[in-house]
Amino acid sequence: MPSQELSSKRMICSSEMNTDVGFMEQALEQARASAVAGEVPVGAILVHEGKIIARSGNRNIRDCDPTAHSEIVVLREASRVLGNYRLAGTALYVTVEPCSMCAGAIVQARVPRLVYGCDDPKGGAVRSCFEILTDPRLNHQVEVTVGILASECAAILQSFFAARR
Repeated sequence: MPSQELSSKRMICSSEMNTDVGFMEQALEQARASAVAGEVPVGAILVHEGKIIARSGNRNIRDCDPTAHSEIVVLREASRVLGNYRLAGTALYVTVEPCSMCAGAIVQARVPRLVYGCDDPKGGAVRSCFEILTDPRLNHQVEVTVGILASECAAILQSFFAARR
């Protein structure tokens, strides 16, 4: 069973765990599509009221945009869908621990919950290198669940980079 951590002190029920796995599988589909396109295989989806309202993989190369990480693309699309840059009542699912840019955007968008697969020891800004989402000095903290389908999320990255070495 994957490890899980929450910034709040509540238990995860089995139905929530099943939901998290299902949504992470959708994020993994986006990561796989990114790999096929030659992008670093990171996928994200944003869920509002139990429904996926935005999905994307990394698009840095395609869009010729250093900010086109899957999380940023999804936050932009979800804001358009909801007609609000504040994304209350949402959950963001990402295959890999967000970087500092993406973590900052998550805070600015007021996303209440993040679920991610594997850690990024060289650039993660949730717990690996920085702890942006739970820093009490900021005006918004995010509930975080870690390790959903972690081995699958790590494997797609490892195989992508192994093929390029």
